[in-house]
Amino acid sequence: MQKTMKFVLIALAATLSGNSSFAQAQETKPEEPAKYVHLDFTIKELDNGKIVAARTYSTISSVGSTGGCSIRAGDKIPTATGTDKGNTSFTFLDVGTSIDCNSLKLVGNQLALHITADISSTVPDASKDGLPVIRQNKWVSSVIVPLGKPTTLFSFEGTTTKRQTQLELAATPVP
Repeated sequence: MQKTMKFVLIALAATLSGNSSFAQAQETKPEEPAKYVHLDFTIKELDNGKIVAARTYSTISSVGSTGGCSIRAGDKIPTATGTDKGNTSFTFLDVGTSIDCNSLKLVGNQLALHITADISSTVPDASKDGLPVIRQNKWVSSVIVPLGKPTTLFSFEGTTTKRQTQLELAATPVP
């Protein structure tokens, strides 16, 4: 009888352990499909409160741990660095816009993200010894913006002019 009881207990334990792993396998939730957002970044230049120039950069990015984007747009400005035996040597300066964003998360009706923006340009009518003057601004921040509403993320005034530059983001869900 004791041998039979031991056999029944071992069989019961084996059955229960098998059922519990089966139950755990059933409890695993399938991955949610990726969600996407359309991002419109607008760089505005204002003079006395009036928009004198605007550039827009658009992309679509996924939300979640794999979400993120990089935008690069600009020019290479040749700059003379000297002369040697009558030949002029040049270097090229990168001028333009670089925007990186990652860690995109939907929080209710808002989008949270980490953003790095680097915006540079030549200063009109300004040069030093014949070389262009480059205006450069860089921001790094975690931000949250309402979906569907353009929001100014960063704003600055130039050091040599009273022009103001703003970076704006409008984020909309992709259906």
